[in-house]
Amino acid sequence: MNKDLKESSAVIKSETSFKERLWVIIPVTLLIGLISTLVYNHHAEFSWNAFIGGFNQEFLIFFCIGIFAQLVDGTLGMGYGATSTSFLLAYGIPPAISSTGVHVAEMFTTGASAISHHRFGNINKKLVKHLLIPGVLGSIAGAYLLSDVIDGDAIKPFIAVYMIALACIIIRKAMQKNIIKKKTKRLGILASFGGFMDAVGGGGWGPIVTSTLLGRGRNPRYTIGSVNAAEFAVSFASGITFMIFGGIQGWQVIIGLILGGVIAAPIAALLVNKIKRKPMMILVGILIIVLSLRTLSKLL
Repeated sequence: MNKDLKESSAVIKSETSFKERLWVIIPVTLLIGLISTLVYNHHAEFSWNAFIGGFNQEFLIFFCIGIFAQLVDGTLGMGYGATSTSFLLAYGIPPAISSTGVHVAEMFTTGASAISHHRFGNINKKLVKHLLIPGVLGSIAGAYLLSDVIDGDAIKPFIAVYMIALACIIIRKAMQKNIIKKKTKRLGILASFGGFMDAVGGGGWGPIVTSTLLGRGRNPRYTIGSVNAAEFAVSFASGITFMIFGGIQGWQVIIGLILGGVIAAPIAALLVNKIKRKPMMILVGILIIVLSLRTLSKLL
């Protein structure tokens, strides 16, 4: 009898261990497959001369943007797209290239972030499952519209205004006091809207989804970790959609954001419970507003 119980317990532990490993295996497998596909399809663009020539002052700027944006996103659970897109638009990068670059880079940075948050035990798997499919569908729809239907230059001022609105949401959530925990309804609609606006605007998944969940009184640690984990699938879906319908442009932007983000991801996951959220959220919100106003001033 004891032997049967031990065998049964060993089988359960083995199944649980395998399911836990899937949270690392799936992102790693998808990322390896993505890298292989990109290298195979664009090998001519990865020549040694192009590689060396790409490491200039512009690359360093994109690299620093990647580090800063991922530190913001990993510690606050929001702001990667909003922060990086605001910087890129202010620097003069067109909306389509900015959004494509941010989302292709996020395919890597969110994968690293998801693995890091899983490593530090910051993920609520039930919440991730509720956000995953609706978020992916919304992001695919948004990416398709931006890459194949909407004129990126025409909507550039609207994106800047949208970024200001996101910044105001971040600041308002930071200023909230005495948050009463409430049951979050219609998670699917929230995730779909967040995924759609994230793809079209180049950011919004975190400010829309994370801020709503935190505003409902959910635990910051598990909310941030779970939303970041779901964001990997959302970014992967929109990134693939951009590749299919719009191709890939701006390799220097993408590589700089990827390297900066991957380096910063484990640091951000470690700092998620150690950084003071309120001043950081206010600072990030103000920064996004300033950058967006600078973009608008160039267009008007």
